[in-house]
Amino acid sequence: MSTTEIEKFKKDIVTGSKKIETLTADFTQYKVMSFLDKPIVSKGKLYLDNPKAMRWNYTQPIDYSVVFNNGKIYINDEGKKSKVDLQGNKKFEKLNQLIIGSVSGNLFDTNDFDISYVKTDNSRIAKMQPKLKDIKKYIKEIQLTFYTGQSSVTEVKLVEPSDDYTKILFTNKSLNKSINASVFNP
Repeated sequence: MSTTEIEKFKKDIVTGSKKIETLTADFTQYKVMSFLDKPIVSKGKLYLDNPKAMRWNYTQPIDYSVVFNNGKIYINDEGKKSKVDLQGNKKFEKLNQLIIGSVSGNLFDTNDFDISYVKTDNSRIAKMQPKLKDIKKYIKEIQLTFYTGQSSVTEVKLVEPSDDYTKILFTNKSLNKSINASVFNP
């Protein structure tokens, strides 16, 4: 992308992400590991109340949910519940900001990443390499793909240092529709 295209893209995404109050979407997650012949496929639904709360609700192959709400992460693994307090834990706070920013697309105003931009026929991609050592241990690159004309992310790809990766595709997105507050309860 040219400098002019990059500035327009960033402006469009930041402006669009500021308009996202809520988002719901179906997702399909592909976990690709070098030692497996096929990716591990999971499916579910995402709920975002930007920037306060988010719920990843996995429905296939198992029932599993992760809720980010009120400075805490709540995990329900087929009925086994646990909680992590984010407040005071800078790593988890950064993780929370990173995840919500990835989903909403609002990650461009940060000094935590080196960012390059690529344009294809039907999408624009931000490739983000973390600068922080704590994040670099786990993530080599984050790729955010936006289909042309859309300001919410359509695909998130998290590449690990080993080059294994997780790719999440969002479909059936619904923006700024009311979400029952109980969705974000642990």
